[in-house]
Amino acid sequence: QVQLVESGGGLVQAGGSLRLSCAASGRTFITYAMGWFRQAPGKERELVAAISQIGVNTYYADDVKGRFTISRDNAKNTVYLQMNSLKPEDTAVYYCAAAIPKRKLTGTNDYDYWGQGTQVTVSS
Repeated sequence: QVQLVESGGGLVQAGGSLRLSCAASGRTFITYAMGWFRQAPGKERELVAAISQIGVNTYYADDVKGRFTISRDNAKNTVYLQMNSLKPEDTAVYYCAAAIPKRKLTGTNDYDYWGQGTQVTVSS
């Protein structure tokens, strides 16, 4: 199995930046597409960004385009989410997830492994 551990969350003021990291166990990191999800209180977990196995293809939710950047370093078995110009509505628990590539990789049920989540709180 793949274990995923997120880090980098915290409290930041609106307009600030954070970089989330997700470290994956194992030596088959490039086998998986990777995604970042977030879940705010009382809301459904939603896909924020995703990246293909070698990083050629990326996806972003409309409300984070231009502000967030997903990247991966396969040599370090790590995926990142750089978050700039943070807004209070970005406040959520952020989850790293890994998926064996499929035709659809936009929903929670499409991913096979999950991290424990890291809290991001953006104050106004």
